[in-house]
Amino acid sequence: MKKINSFLFLLICLSVFQCIVAQDKATEIRNKLLNRDNSTVLVVAHRGDWRYAPENSLPAIDNAIKIGVDIVELDVQRTKDGQIILMHDSKLDRTTTGKGLISEWTLDSIRTLKLKNGCNIKTKEIVPTLEEALNHMKGKILVNLDKADRYFDEIYLLLEKTGTTKQVIMKGGKSAEEVKKYFGKYLEDVIYMPIVKLDKEDAEKQIDLFVKSMNPVAFELLFECDSNPLPLKINEILKGKSLIWYNTLWDTMAGGHDDDMSLEDPDRGYGYLIDMLGARIIQTDRPAYLIDYLRKRGLHN
Repeated sequence: MKKINSFLFLLICLSVFQCIVAQDKATEIRNKLLNRDNSTVLVVAHRGDWRYAPENSLPAIDNAIKIGVDIVELDVQRTKDGQIILMHDSKLDRTTTGKGLISEWTLDSIRTLKLKNGCNIKTKEIVPTLEEALNHMKGKILVNLDKADRYFDEIYLLLEKTGTTKQVIMKGGKSAEEVKKYFGKYLEDVIYMPIVKLDKEDAEKQIDLFVKSMNPVAFELLFECDSNPLPLKINEILKGKSLIWYNTLWDTMAGGHDDDMSLEDPDRGYGYLIDMLGARIIQTDRPAYLIDYLRKRGLHN
């Protein structure tokens, strides 16, 4: 009996230790952002690891965590009965077996549907609520909630309920003044990153205003072509002040240095963004491939 009790005690201790390690992971990633740590490159999985499981699904989140992703980008929509779910589109047609506007379906009805994978094939997975997803990944990974600014007051209540207020990143194109007006009360916990299109005439001015008034931990930057000299200049301007986030989802987001270029030559794709433009956060549709590249270079844990 004593041996059994000792074995059970060890199992409980191991379980508690694993839980603490998981919770520490999210805090560790958050601290890297807050400290403007440029020693590694953080990897963001776009809509979860959707090549493994349906986008914005719990298994897509789980596999992102399993392979070592630091931040998962998820999309939110609101149902007819006011429930917040994970889904990119405003309609059900592309990613589920249903049809029509999400705003015209109740959560119970949406629960009868199945999610489709990236090949448009029906799976066994169902649409998760944001609350379920937050509980599911609590302490394990940071999350960038896209489209959340439309009803962030409601979303923040879910963050408080699930104890995940310090795991969330918001991004947007609002001015610094608008951000402080609409979201200022949340910014002690929630990390806000401005999105700036470097092809716009006032891009440098926008960045300067944000640095002076909000001191953001990072900027998401977009530019269409390498002929634009500003990405190189902004890298120098932001050194020691804010980290730089680039998206490699398609070519016009990062001057052609996207996932497709990186599949042919990762040094020309990811490497250029890191070495020449100072990227320390990269959002990708190929997280496993990017992580493998970064680890070979000693840029990811």
